Amino acid sequence: MSKTLHNSFSLAARLLMVALFVPAGIGKLTGFSGTVGYIASVGLPLPTVGAVLALLVEIVGGVALLVGFGTRIAAVVLAVFTLAASVFFHAFWAVPADQAFVTQLLFYKNIAVVGGLLAIAANGAGAWSLDARRD
Repeated sequence: MSKTLHNSFSLAARLLMVALFVPAGIGKLTGFSGTVGYIASVGLPLPTVGAVLALLVEIVGGVALLVGFGTRIAAVVLAVFTLAASVFFHAFWAVPADQAFVTQLLFYKNIAVVGGLLAIAANGAGAWSLDARRD
């Protein structure tokens, strides 16, 4: 693969992940009380702290991916966050059968996102990033 194509794909991967995480983080910030209520509804402790952590991970991690700064660390943190969120918020094995299909679809979509994030962590940000300028 040419360097230009490799760097184009690396940038595209980062931008597509940003499209998922930054708007979700901003939504958690602007709808903070709803986010806290949703976290509390699944029985997690300290829902306010969880909401703050979630929006920080999504916004800060998303911006890090956007500019390609600390990309490998940001991708791993977002992968762990996404995996944990999938288990707690898309537990298809614990919902009534008539709700399982959509919940299972969301769970496995998130698992695919984790895979993409791990690929970014393995391959780095590419040349079109702040990480490349620091090396």
